[in-house]
Amino acid sequence: MFQDIELHDLLKRQKEEPIALIDVRSPQEFAEFRIPGSINIPIFNNEERAEVGTIYKQISPEAAKEKGLEIFSAKLPQFIAEFQSLGKEKVVYCWRGGMRSKTAATVVDLMGQKVSRLSGGIRSYRKWVVNKLDQQQSFPKMYVLNGYTGSGKTILLHRLKQLGYPVLDLEGMANHRGSIFGQIGLDPNNQKTFESLLVQELERYNQSPFILLEGESKRIGKATLPLFLHEEKEASVQLFIHLPLEKRIENILREYNPEEHQVQVIEAFQRIQKHIHTPIAKQIADDIECGNFSSAVALLLEYYYDPRYEHTLHHYPEDKQIHIHADNLDEALNAVVSFIKQEENTNIKL
Repeated sequence: MFQDIELHDLLKRQKEEPIALIDVRSPQEFAEFRIPGSINIPIFNNEERAEVGTIYKQISPEAAKEKGLEIFSAKLPQFIAEFQSLGKEKVVYCWRGGMRSKTAATVVDLMGQKVSRLSGGIRSYRKWVVNKLDQQQSFPKMYVLNGYTGSGKTILLHRLKQLGYPVLDLEGMANHRGSIFGQIGLDPNNQKTFESLLVQELERYNQSPFILLEGESKRIGKATLPLFLHEEKEASVQLFIHLPLEKRIENILREYNPEEHQVQVIEAFQRIQKHIHTPIAKQIADDIECGNFSSAVALLLEYYYDPRYEHTLHHYPEDKQIHIHADNLDEALNAVVSFIKQEENTNIKL
């Protein structure tokens, strides 16, 4: 017989051994929110779940169970095969740790595979995430990468992470680049998913002496930063990266690939063009329409993004500003690393 496992026990065991975490809810539910690292082996697809739910409401719970059993029985061989292919200890969950995860755990257990069920389902995980954020009191020191649009801040963070530095990739968690054009080519995460990924990273770095992150506004796409994180970020040391204009344009074109997303670029620009002087806005629109993206980006930087950045710069005390001027990203990376090493060595001596 399968065993239930409490969330705190699951989280502890995940640190000690590989566990296959399986979400048996529908693909739509899985896409909206899931426990990080889990995979989806659904008992019902989206249409089947809707059908069973309708029967439950309009006829009776018993009729819904009968229909669910009929649907699930037909896919049992494939369902079991997918579990067998995982080859390690398994934990299943649904929304509340109810019928779907119980059914999945029962049939997998009957086939001789070791499996547990997460008590309380993903709802218990969501409560844990919310409590973690509400109770967050201490925080590692922050170094915030800031600077003009196109300065390669995200690229630098990724490279710093590759070097082993503790990095909070807020844009990665939001799956959004944090600007009007930020969701081009992406499917932004909702608040629940963002918070789940954030807590996972905060847990990872809770013993780090510092963390690195990018200077973001309070809202990134569909996600909003917790107040404690936003306030701590704003009060921290800001490393302002300065690159030549042509390098910034190169970075933007490489990251956004506007040739492949021209329609989305046009739609995004239409949301801000009223804030740009009319002749310039028309030139930008014409450049985008003609595929002259380098010119469009240069004008956007000069007449929209750079003035906004310069306004924001004055919000930070001068003693919190460190300006790094570099000809390229390699130089900028070396300068950031040198600064952090110097700061941390000074702190150790103190």
